[in-house]
Amino acid sequence: MVFLSLVNCVRSRGADKFWKRRQILKLAAHFYGRKRNCYSVAIRYVHKALQHAVCGRKVKKIERGNLWKERITAACEELNIPYPLFMENLARCDILINRKTLADLAIWEPRTFKCLAQIAAAKNHIQPPTVKAALEPPPEGVITRGML
Repeated sequence: MVFLSLVNCVRSRGADKFWKRRQILKLAAHFYGRKRNCYSVAIRYVHKALQHAVCGRKVKKIERGNLWKERITAACEELNIPYPLFMENLARCDILINRKTLADLAIWEPRTFKCLAQIAAAKNHIQPPTVKAALEPPPEGVITRGML
């Protein structure tokens, strides 16, 4: 766009300032007191609230991961297989299921989770990682090629 005079080229600052302040005050609409209405006070609290929101998203991911791990650990303890051994043997069997899905299976489909635990225990018996694991008897109800 070509401007013939310098007056048209200069940008107006009035409307932009209004909309920027309005955006901050909209974000502060649920605050109490002057934090809600006074721009100079509201902007500080809005920035701090946005910082807390970023930290909260990170904490939420960490807490979800811990919750999934606890649920899987509890289900593994019921089936007498340690969590690290369970996860390692599932990986060795090329069963690539993430922790969220395993936690959901442990809660909503315990029979499926029990089958996965039996497969992991059978893998531990067929290819034991330690000498102690080689001396354990094979799990009941699981038949693999190595047992035939």
